[in-house]
Amino acid sequence: MIDLAFVESLIRALDESSLDSLELERGGTRVRLSKSPPVVTSAASAQQFVPPANGFSEPAPIPAADTSIPAVQSVEETDDVVAAGEASEGLLEVTSPMVGTFYAAPSPDADPYVEVGQRVGVGSVLCIIEAMKLMNELESEVEGTVAKVMVENAQPVEYGQVLFLIDPS
Repeated sequence: MIDLAFVESLIRALDESSLDSLELERGGTRVRLSKSPPVVTSAASAQQFVPPANGFSEPAPIPAADTSIPAVQSVEETDDVVAAGEASEGLLEVTSPMVGTFYAAPSPDADPYVEVGQRVGVGSVLCIIEAMKLMNELESEVEGTVAKVMVENAQPVEYGQVLFLIDPS
């Protein structure tokens, strides 16, 4: 069994080092610490939780919060590919600020907040992201024309996932 003081010292050591992750097994208990959160590409690829036979689970990693990632960033500033073979030079990405469910409209029978080709300004509501039964309106931080909606209505979204491409011209 690993004591809590030892785990806390590992966390401090990982924070002060240039390492991204650390995994240690001691006395039949395995601890994995990581500065980067795990990447899940879709809800279908996430594994289901199966409780261990003995009723005890391993300690969960403590992810470091990163608040330095902006909600809107230029495609030219990132190495990410928006979609295979799609030219998106000069477009701005509007990303999800949280994990949740994407809704394009305020209600199922209402028109979407924005559509492709529509002009948006700073503060324009683009969509709603439902997280933990709370409806969070996502407002535009840039002016421009909606070039593409990257997510289907009522689909789950991940933190940092591209939701819209905006043409600032």
